[in-house]
Amino acid sequence: MMKYTTILLAVLMVAAVLAHDYAPGPKQTAPILLKDGTLYTISDGVKEGYDLLMVDGRIAEIAENIAPPDGAEVIDVTGRHVYPGLIAAGTNIGLVEIGAVRATVDTREVGRINPDVQSHTAYNPDSEIIPTVRSNGIAYAEVVPGGSMVRGRSCLLNLDAWTKEDAAEKLVVGLHVSWPAVAVRTAWWETRSPEEQKKAMAESRRRLKKAFDDAEAYAVAKAADPDIDIDSRWEAMLPVLSGELPLFVHAGDYRQIEQAVAFCTERDLRMILVGGGEAWKVTDLLTAHDTPVIYFDAHDIPMRSDDDYDQAFKIPRLLNEAGVKFCFGAGGSWTVRNLPFDAGQAVAFGLDKETALRALTLTPAEILGTEENIGSLETGKKATVIVSDGDILDHLTHHVTHMFIEGRVVNLDNKHKELYRKYQAR
Repeated sequence: MMKYTTILLAVLMVAAVLAHDYAPGPKQTAPILLKDGTLYTISDGVKEGYDLLMVDGRIAEIAENIAPPDGAEVIDVTGRHVYPGLIAAGTNIGLVEIGAVRATVDTREVGRINPDVQSHTAYNPDSEIIPTVRSNGIAYAEVVPGGSMVRGRSCLLNLDAWTKEDAAEKLVVGLHVSWPAVAVRTAWWETRSPEEQKKAMAESRRRLKKAFDDAEAYAVAKAADPDIDIDSRWEAMLPVLSGELPLFVHAGDYRQIEQAVAFCTERDLRMILVGGGEAWKVTDLLTAHDTPVIYFDAHDIPMRSDDDYDQAFKIPRLLNEAGVKFCFGAGGSWTVRNLPFDAGQAVAFGLDKETALRALTLTPAEILGTEENIGSLETGKKATVIVSDGDILDHLTHHVTHMFIEGRVVNLDNKHKELYRKYQAR
């Protein structure tokens, strides 16, 4: 009995760690009018002194001097900046709470071939991390499973919901794979010889190829006999093989990128590059194959000893100048809150501000296949809107005062703010 009591107490303690206290906003029931703001529409330029009307969770009108409808709540946003809610691609928000506490980490499954994994089944909408991310204007996150090869399928969720079903913008976005390593390590902790490492890397590429070969064989067999036994792994890969869903390839080294593009071209797969630390070296290849990039390393150190000190900072500008479609992403959980500042850093190193804002909003929506509903301030789109006192990309003036997700008022409090208030009173 003592054993079971101890286990129960441990479970309850973990559950307390995983839950925040902020209830999701109720469904919009009355019109909301934002008056006299500076609107960054993304798709139609910047409109100063404009109004934005939200009705039934959608943007109903954008114009000057909109007359408030009956029963409308009017919010004066004079002098403030109004943006579409930011979109974070490539995250594991809701899958990990405290990295050092195994019971709060659910980022990956056992084994290396897991295409049937769906990240939304493990998503925790009560994560304490989520409110800290929302406070910086991030309204949507792509939640990606981890793994060392075929990782599973990601989802795109809004960050203010009771359940994953309520949060769902797109429950299945695409399949993710980690491309096998290509570099021989010489670090002190690497015990294998260069020959052993090369052999292991070749074996990983063979196993990845075999997984896709097996899925293609399954597709042929199912087309010939629809009544064959279902294999959940290969069934999950059918939409990727048909081109209905993209293949997200996580890779940084330019040699990995070249191998991945060749692999996807040979099999006619729709590839999206994730990470892209050396994407700047292969921009001609990426543009030739219309391969977008979810760029992770905006604040990273140089990958190689002979790289410029600011190489990671200027890669967004280099990608943009080469015509590569890209957006900013973040591979972690709590660090996702820094996403607008990643874009601000890129602006400081030559990326134009309009492109930087687009790379946080409409471009990720396009890459993730949800641009019809989110990513810009347009009549008819979902009323997912943020209001900031200052420039959303500037950590000195940035201060998000309002967030609406589908017209719902989102609570912007979080644990950090609670602790700040507590110790201010000391």
